[in-house]
Amino acid sequence: MSQGQLLRERRFAPFFWTQFLGALNDNVFKNAMVILFAFGAAAAPVSPDVLVNLAGGVFILPFFLFSATAGQLADKLEKTRIIRAVKLLEIAIMAVGAVGFFLKSAPILLGGLFCMGIHSTLFGPVKYSILPQHLGETELMGGNALVEMGTFVAILVGTIMGGVLIAIPGWGPTVAALATLAFAVAG
Repeated sequence: MSQGQLLRERRFAPFFWTQFLGALNDNVFKNAMVILFAFGAAAAPVSPDVLVNLAGGVFILPFFLFSATAGQLADKLEKTRIIRAVKLLEIAIMAVGAVGFFLKSAPILLGGLFCMGIHSTLFGPVKYSILPQHLGETELMGGNALVEMGTFVAILVGTIMGGVLIAIPGWGPTVAALATLAFAVAG
């Protein structure tokens, strides 16, 4: 079966789009927030330069802290339940993130970014370990390739989209908040 056909299969397509939207959302949120910080539009007790640099570390820190635990959970628990729980968590995180965008609050936005890092850390091991349960041996390489491609396309599109949305005059934070919440729900 070709990779294109896998994207039309019920056993793969919903998972693919779920992971794509999660990666997209991480990057729309992070980049909209960083641009908001960079232009000094967020209320914070520190300089925009510090906020921009802090954002990168805040997003990566959960991977360092929780990756081993996430891998153990993926081994012990039923993977579709983890995916559903993580996606519900994403909706809650984006609701908090939306409040951060509306208030232009750096602490709330950084807290949301840290939680999105946790979300991504929990989803990572499941993202690859579920594929052998749903794909045949001859489909695994193509499925893995699609997941990787989807992740990197989502990162690229999310990076661009976050900047474009936050730059909408007068409405940027509101549009970014609604978009990230919509991506979370869609996922």
